[in-house]
Amino acid sequence: MQIFISATTLLVLATNYDYIIVGGGTGGLAVAHRLAEDGRNSVAVIEAGGFYQESGNFSVIPAYGEAAFTSISPDAINESPERDLTWPFVTVPQASAGGAQFRYARGKTLGGTSALNSQNYQRPPVGYHKVWAEQVGDPSYEWSNMFRYYQKSTNLTQLTHLRAKNASFPPNNLAGETSGPLQISYGTWATPIASWIQRAFRELGVADAPSQINGAILGAQYNPVTQNYDTQTRESSQTSYLDASFKHGRTNLKVYKHSLAQKVIFNSKKEAVGVAVQGLESGHPFVLSADKEVIVSAGAFQSPQLLMVSGVGPKATLQKHNIPVVADRPGVGRNLQDHTIFNVAQEVNVQTYTGLAGDHFLAWENLPAKYRTAFTAQTKADLAQYPADWPEVEYIVASAPFGAAEFSTPKDPKNIFYFTPCLNRPQSRGNIAISSSNMRDQPLINPNLLSTKTDEQVLVATFRRTRDFFNAKSFKPVLIGEELLPGKENVPLDATDEEILTYLKASNSGWSWHASCTCKMGRRDDPMAVVDSEARVYGVSRLRVVDASSFAVLSPGHPQSVVYALAEKISEDILKGR
Repeated sequence: MQIFISATTLLVLATNYDYIIVGGGTGGLAVAHRLAEDGRNSVAVIEAGGFYQESGNFSVIPAYGEAAFTSISPDAINESPERDLTWPFVTVPQASAGGAQFRYARGKTLGGTSALNSQNYQRPPVGYHKVWAEQVGDPSYEWSNMFRYYQKSTNLTQLTHLRAKNASFPPNNLAGETSGPLQISYGTWATPIASWIQRAFRELGVADAPSQINGAILGAQYNPVTQNYDTQTRESSQTSYLDASFKHGRTNLKVYKHSLAQKVIFNSKKEAVGVAVQGLESGHPFVLSADKEVIVSAGAFQSPQLLMVSGVGPKATLQKHNIPVVADRPGVGRNLQDHTIFNVAQEVNVQTYTGLAGDHFLAWENLPAKYRTAFTAQTKADLAQYPADWPEVEYIVASAPFGAAEFSTPKDPKNIFYFTPCLNRPQSRGNIAISSSNMRDQPLINPNLLSTKTDEQVLVATFRRTRDFFNAKSFKPVLIGEELLPGKENVPLDATDEEILTYLKASNSGWSWHASCTCKMGRRDDPMAVVDSEARVYGVSRLRVVDASSFAVLSPGHPQSVVYALAEKISEDILKGR
């Protein structure tokens, strides 16, 4: 059986398939597995990368691959151990950071960014799906209807032993979540600092959360991770969905690895009928024909890029690059959303650095009243648009060595506690543009974070809240010395809001690597919507987008669970002829 194909073998293989999927990442491989599972369909996946195992154990060992996201310096592209597994993306100059440019890592491998992320598996609250359903005019996106797709994708192993009492958690009522391809579990280890910060959370009013995967996330708790409990190795869409197809011997699924989709091909009826591809190793161009549909799952940057170079996007942009206009869709590449983060760090007297560094203790809250006194009427109105169960802030409890660029053992490591707040109701919007008509040329990536007064005010309030956690009486026994990051010399205790904001924007803010919504889902009468509620691209036919770019709105927390659930839903829609 031949499931993986290189461009040099194309002359002896059929190049017509029922479905062609562009991108073998988180969503793409899930869709490929479900369409091939049906048995009646032939499916091809086009992926620019290969197996991440070809580059060693970087994405196999839990949390090792997370080093891909420890630096936003452009220099990290060539210095980091995962450079062969990521796209070398760099942003355009960012106004909020004085014109600086930054690296933005994205997976270039089978499994996509699921092969490199923090592995946190958390589901959004009920209110998130209510907003999604309202924005797209489709009740099938309500939590009560989407929950089964979350369940369908996963296989949860409950942890019943090995964890100390102060590092345990209530069991989840997840009967039936044992048949999905994606293994999720709770780690058999817990960073010691988590039980200490949990005390600080409780002291300052952040209660324990019963679960973070059953539709409510406010509070603090250990959360599941995409990890195989038996082997203690990372789970990705490759090790789950793709491997499941491989184990079942599905010869109707073919994967074209190390191949770059160059353009979606349309006929005179504006139907997607194929994809022009280039072999990255051979240099050979070739065409794959789609008898039914083309499904784009190339991620939040390259899905809109591929649409635009194929003639679907803002008319002015297409004409600028001499691209024939197939469909004038002004929303393609717009509406980029991400979560702003920053870090506070201090030395502690418990071990924080291990070979399995990670951040699997999380908390969410809406900021208490004392931190909201400086909010303007506009900020209050912006935040009031969200359901009460949609948190304003996430707190990530991290464990890594201070000053280490990689997950390798420094000579004299200090035990440093990294506390990473994350804004979960972002108002700022960025965009993706194209630099040419060629997919080999990097898209123009503009996250545009902290471009609204609301985001700035929430950032400052969250910083003040964070320092209060460090000053909690119950947390004091574990602290050593003074704050290391940002340090009182950079941000004095009596700093004004403006001084705090200036420092954070210049030196200590970034993103959560959760880029989304650049081919956003919406109603037909929304001029900025790119796809409908069944992920079909407006203005053309036989073309869908299924990945984080087609979210209606970015979820609070970590979006990989939403990508898997969306892929399950749209796969079902396709198989049912919708």
